[in-house]
Amino acid sequence: MKRSKVNEILREGDAFIRSFGYVMPPFADWTPDEMKRRRESIGGIVDARLGWDITDYGGGDFDRRGLFLFTVRNGNQDDLKHGRGMLYAEKIMISRRDQVAPMHTHAIKAEDIINRGGGTLCIELFASDADGKIDRTAPVSVPTDGMMRRVDAGGVLRLQPGESVTLLPGVWHAFWGEKDDVLIGEVSTVNDDVTDNIFADPIARFSEIEEDEDPYRLLVSDYPTWL
Repeated sequence: MKRSKVNEILREGDAFIRSFGYVMPPFADWTPDEMKRRRESIGGIVDARLGWDITDYGGGDFDRRGLFLFTVRNGNQDDLKHGRGMLYAEKIMISRRDQVAPMHTHAIKAEDIINRGGGTLCIELFASDADGKIDRTAPVSVPTDGMMRRVDAGGVLRLQPGESVTLLPGVWHAFWGEKDDVLIGEVSTVNDDVTDNIFADPIARFSEIEEDEDPYRLLVSDYPTWL
């Protein structure tokens, strides 16, 4: 993706999030220069990969396949291994109308996906077979706001604003906005976007950036090289 496109998406996404009354943490507004100046004091942000995240999954067509994310908080992998401490994470995301976040699952992370406003959030679901691959025959049962809902393999669960679903490790899912862009909340166990995204097809989780202009905000994938 070109940096100019990333900057455009960032500005549009930030405005969309705030239009719902969601208040971003202060570091969301920090410029790259300010993050560099603060580098010695923001190890918690950098190490936990808190902040902006935009991906086209390496396909070069963000409008068709992509996702906009901001990680607000994230726990510690060592705490998760020991079963005590900060075991949770939170994101705010945007799924644009008809923009697909491709089929994937997680080996460790359990997550609540919440429609916070906008259009209908559509989630295509599959169970895992004995080898952890997609089971294209078995139905899927998932908790939705305290009630179990069952869909056939490859069935689409539709969540209206205010509704949510809990996706446990091994539940395969792809999602997109229907009728309008969707503001999505995610509450989960500790998040590891580097190793705990298992895609049905061989695709990249993070995009390569073509530097055609200065960054408006740094992405979490920028931290190793820019900070």
